[in-house]
Amino acid sequence: MRAYKTEINPTPEQKRIIQQTIGTCRYIYNFYLAHNTEIYEKEKRFVTANEFSKWLNNDFIPNNPEYSWIKGVSSKAVKQSIINAEGAFKRFFKGQSKFPKFKKKNKSNVKMYFVKTDAKTIIPCERHRIKVPTLGWVKLKEKGYIPTNKIIKSGTVSIQAGRYYVSVTVEEQTKENNQKSTEGIGIDLGLKEFVVCSNGLVKRNINKTKEVKKLEKKLKREQRCLSRKYEDFKKRNKNNEKGGATRQNIQKQALKVQKLHQKLTHIRIDYVNKTISEVVEQKPSFITIEDLNVSGMMKNRHLSKAIAQQKLYEFRNKLTTKCKVLDIELRTVDKFFPSSKLCHECGQIKKDLKLSDRKYICDCGYVEDRDYNASLNLRDAKIYKVA
Repeated sequence: MRAYKTEINPTPEQKRIIQQTIGTCRYIYNFYLAHNTEIYEKEKRFVTANEFSKWLNNDFIPNNPEYSWIKGVSSKAVKQSIINAEGAFKRFFKGQSKFPKFKKKNKSNVKMYFVKTDAKTIIPCERHRIKVPTLGWVKLKEKGYIPTNKIIKSGTVSIQAGRYYVSVTVEEQTKENNQKSTEGIGIDLGLKEFVVCSNGLVKRNINKTKEVKKLEKKLKREQRCLSRKYEDFKKRNKNNEKGGATRQNIQKQALKVQKLHQKLTHIRIDYVNKTISEVVEQKPSFITIEDLNVSGMMKNRHLSKAIAQQKLYEFRNKLTTKCKVLDIELRTVDKFFPSSKLCHECGQIKKDLKLSDRKYICDCGYVEDRDYNASLNLRDAKIYKVA
């Protein structure tokens, strides 16, 4: 299964249906969390998604006609929101995540789910448009990106910073990497340079470029403006004064901030995608990376922002997926492996190596760039796990 996500250009009526469906899904998600918590406190039992769906349709809505608006949207989307909430509870029970939280309006990423209505029908897709159940034909902004000769299994419609996106999953055959080179590649991820490979490929830190710095500076200004508007609104509302910032002005300013955040995210993710493509184009027999503890690194308050901007977790996930598609072995070494402190020439470990030391100078006379030395050690690592 492969996902394709692209921007769409819906009509005003289609936008209304999307917003109504997403709002209903958000409400049902929160309703399931609250109902399940209440039942557990009283009866000490867990309500599954199927049980809640039957109770909602056969008991709650018929006895409470004022909630009949829930039936006004796609039942598949409502059902999926209940399944998502159940999955959040199950991840919590397994210790994989925290206790599920309520979805907030305009803050949580809630999506409108759609699927094939039955096994005989398909979701039609043409070069410039796609037919979404309950919406009809929707125009695509990026023409020809979604394949038209494959069966679309399901999809979602989402809203981000005032823009609408569709993501569909299709079934594809994996590509085989028949022309592999005999050598592998070791990749060292860092903050000074984003990627340093053992074959000499170096990708700079994109957050140090003029374009990103300019957008970051603009984002700070817009955030300060939003904060001033919000504080002025609270002050005047408390004192019952007229004038000043209105709720509509605050929403407009918040949308500006969201658009800048989205633009920066797109720039960084695009850079990650291009970096991974450049690495796998070498057709290595294997790729070795370090199993970084990103959550632990984020606890360093001096480096947490820089680490978050590098998208290290995003890089790891996308590289894993790409290696599976192209049949490349992805090796991960332990996070305690001394890749930076180990001399690639003689194997000596330099325990007093500081983070500020950018050159690795060994007693045996070996002198090399710190990150390049680490990438060589990762490439030649003997103890590893295959992802």
